[in-house]
Amino acid sequence: MREPAMQTVDSFGITAERQFADLWSRTVLPDRERRLLLIGLLVGQGLHEMVDVQLDAALRSGELAEDELREIVVFLTHYAGWTRGAQLNTQVEELIERVAREPSPGPGAG
Repeated sequence: MREPAMQTVDSFGITAERQFADLWSRTVLPDRERRLLLIGLLVGQGLHEMVDVQLDAALRSGELAEDELREIVVFLTHYAGWTRGAQLNTQVEELIERVAREPSPGPGAG
């Protein structure tokens, strides 16, 4: 009799996912404030790919509006530096343009 194939388990991934879920489900800080803190931290560290993920999540969830994202650019440019601010500005404007080009869901969608 053959034994079933062993499946590889991503225990680190499962643990990390669980920890992040627990962290984001806490109630003292609203998600919007968590998102603002995280975006600032990621920009300050120059983690541009993660910034893209968080900007997209913030805009699509309604946590932050387009004008608020642009204001974050102005604010963080002064604290994270002009180079990172310019990168963030590009990311924000490309996201806003990309979302504007997407077809809006039809009636009954969602």
